Amino acid sequence: MSPANSPHLHPTDAVAQAHGVDPDAGLHADEALRRSATHGANELVATQGRTWVHLLAEQFQDFMVLVLLGAAVISGLVGELTDTLVILVIVVLNAVIGFVQAWRADQAMAALRQLAAAHATVLRNGTVQVVPTSVLVPGDIVLLEAGNQIPADLRLIEIAQLQVDESALTGESVTVAKQTGALAAPDVGALGDQTNMAFKGTTATHGRARGLVVATGMHTQLGKVASLLDTTDRSTPLQLRLAAFGKRLAIAVLGICVVIFGVGVLRGEPPLLMALTAISLAVAAIPEALPAVVTVLLALGARRMVAVNALVRRLPSVETLGSVTTICSDKTGTLTQNRMHAELLIAHGVRWVPGDPLPGPTHAEALRAAALCNDATLQAKDDGGQPGTHWQGDPTETALVLAAHAGGLDKAQLDTTQPRVQEQPFDSDRKRMTTFHRDAHGFVAYTKGAPESVLSRCTGTWSPEGTTTLDPTAVLAIANTLAAQGLRVLALARRSHTRLPDTNHIDAVENQLELLGLIALIDPPRAEAQAAVRDCISAGITPVMITGDHPATARAIAHRLGIVASAEAPVLTGADLATLDDASLRARVEHVQVYARVDPAQKIRIVEALQAQGHFVAMTGDGVNDAPALKRADIGIAMGKGGTDVAREASSLVLLDDNFATIVAAVREGRRIYDNIRKFVRYAMTGNSGEVWTIFLAPLLLLPIPLLPIHILWVNLVTDGLPGLALAAEPAERGIMQRPPRAPTESLFAHGMWQHILGVGLLIGGLCLGVQAWAIHTGHAHWQTMVFTVLTLAQMAHVLAIRSESESIWRLGLLSNRPLLGAVALTFGLQMATIYVPWLNPIFKTAPLSLGELGICIAAALVVLVVVEVEKAWRRNHQIQGRPDEPAA
Repeated sequence: MSPANSPHLHPTDAVAQAHGVDPDAGLHADEALRRSATHGANELVATQGRTWVHLLAEQFQDFMVLVLLGAAVISGLVGELTDTLVILVIVVLNAVIGFVQAWRADQAMAALRQLAAAHATVLRNGTVQVVPTSVLVPGDIVLLEAGNQIPADLRLIEIAQLQVDESALTGESVTVAKQTGALAAPDVGALGDQTNMAFKGTTATHGRARGLVVATGMHTQLGKVASLLDTTDRSTPLQLRLAAFGKRLAIAVLGICVVIFGVGVLRGEPPLLMALTAISLAVAAIPEALPAVVTVLLALGARRMVAVNALVRRLPSVETLGSVTTICSDKTGTLTQNRMHAELLIAHGVRWVPGDPLPGPTHAEALRAAALCNDATLQAKDDGGQPGTHWQGDPTETALVLAAHAGGLDKAQLDTTQPRVQEQPFDSDRKRMTTFHRDAHGFVAYTKGAPESVLSRCTGTWSPEGTTTLDPTAVLAIANTLAAQGLRVLALARRSHTRLPDTNHIDAVENQLELLGLIALIDPPRAEAQAAVRDCISAGITPVMITGDHPATARAIAHRLGIVASAEAPVLTGADLATLDDASLRARVEHVQVYARVDPAQKIRIVEALQAQGHFVAMTGDGVNDAPALKRADIGIAMGKGGTDVAREASSLVLLDDNFATIVAAVREGRRIYDNIRKFVRYAMTGNSGEVWTIFLAPLLLLPIPLLPIHILWVNLVTDGLPGLALAAEPAERGIMQRPPRAPTESLFAHGMWQHILGVGLLIGGLCLGVQAWAIHTGHAHWQTMVFTVLTLAQMAHVLAIRSESESIWRLGLLSNRPLLGAVALTFGLQMATIYVPWLNPIFKTAPLSLGELGICIAAALVVLVVVEVEKAWRRNHQIQGRPDEPAA
């Protein structure tokens, strides 16, 4: 294997030679440009790069849009060019809205990608330069410091105590110490074993280094994971329901048109007239504004969610949140702060919690050891540019520094008064770290590490008066008890030396130690996550923790957050999962809410098992290892601030503030949006049903055709348009987060909507025909204008009444949705204009109504409001009598 293909197996000089670069000078600018043209930009290619043509074409693939286009063609063929024009205008409007929203979503994601490390420090032409990470090429020499995000895959050629957090790539929360020597092939089994490499997307937490770029963009390990993602998009519940609705509606419309045409011809009506009537009826039966209104509802919801730091990548996913029954969340950084925190220190059996006064000198000496045997560094300035007190480095070491500070010991001062003169870094074999410092009596060595590793080297316990007896078994039992509570436990020890020892014989040096104490740390839960978990549970959503961490830690964090009620709750580990077949796993997932030590493939198995049990699953995560499960879940929720580009690209929703609590706001918004979509469908289909009943029943009752095509088109435009869109502003109903999630298979027309559409539609049709019959019988020449007015005003009364499925309009308040009130008032004004503006009368085939005639029309419309309010009162009474699935507001 060549140095270019397997750089970790070859010396650095051979790798540099293979890439044609001098590590001391870097690439020449011209050579960098040439290589950039060959290798392309150092960027992760989006899994579905969509051009504007593709985005525009997508807007015409919806079934409802295709039905409308068909209706437009038929209208044109029969000579109704006005109908054709109106339908085409509505379709184009819908396409423009959908295109703009999709384009903005893609542009927002492009801007979001800028949150990642945008620049890198490189050596080119023998000088240090800062360049965009996108222009890095194989052969570039990159300079790293603590805190840098690795911009490409690097073969390390020079290091100074470099440690890298690879959790975003491997899921391992412990930082990895790096080295520069070539590795032997048998010693390399996984990415984590390539200790002479630094991979794109990981973060340098300590030290500094110089590395040679060996892979960029999609050729990096990060890019390879991204390319493995399943790119198949699945329809959301909203898309499925609307598709099913559109197909059923098309069949119904076809049947109605055939019946109307057939009955008319049998009655002796001219075939052309009946064809025009049937086409008009078809247009009336299709709520042509539905795609546009749904898009607007989702877009407005997406805009509101951005205001609470949630970026929607696919608009229908806003609604999907309302269907979610289970949220599978990664632990580190999502439910926890990704910041270690010292919980307590035990010395001589006495516990000390940071913030309390120190019990004695032994605790002070233990904290001195924690501060000095520590590689954390003080950041020069904070984010605001002021002199900083922010410690940078490994999360565990920064936590130890802060614990020492809480005990009154300043690491910066200690480093001055007791400077480090020698050290033995931590390694995974010894599981210890030792540093040597000057003191008044010569030198003192401080050691920290795993309790079992340090205790075996101790001969006693330190105290100011001298060494005391040590019971290693008892101390180790305490350490194990703390570990079982989810705490990471370190032992601290010391040894005095009259002269500086030889660290070539480290086993001898790290011996005859005096134990100082045990310090326990934890990555604390986010405060807001705990409240969010409570809200999820109250909303009937089951939170599930899936992590690569230790089982005891996972269970302890889950218990603190309230994910599990018992500290003894079952935990399923990766090893357990490996022994379970798919059927067994499906049986277990209903009873397990904590999974530990799992790998990415097992995360996907868990998600699939939950889905097989009928759950709609949301998966949150921030690392590359989360991305496949994010894509497989019904909705993937990625972290936008601390997450990776791969996770964001795999997700449907991005949390810009990395805050688990934002999910609760998103779920609430999703439920509100779905409720409002149902309200619009209820409103539009009831109005159209009224139009159908009016036209369908009139001939059967031996009445003239009550409405002309222009009347039907006008009613559709003014009623389905502004009032329907204004429903998007309807606030969330009371108790929206106290009801369980919708069943994923629930029909859009569940909970009596079909009955409402048919029944109230029949009421509207009956009122129209009743006014028509009365007007004809009493000799009113304006009967057609009266039917036209009743139909319009009845729909305005209906839209005011259906703002809630159960709550009275008087309790809601007319002013609680001002846009809707304004839309109703505007529609009323436009309807009056068609009646009383003289030059509009010939266009709309209307005539001015007398005050009495108008009063009859308004009274007939108000009957609809009264009847719907009676229906809601019955529904409220039904809820009170015990329907838990529909709690009373």
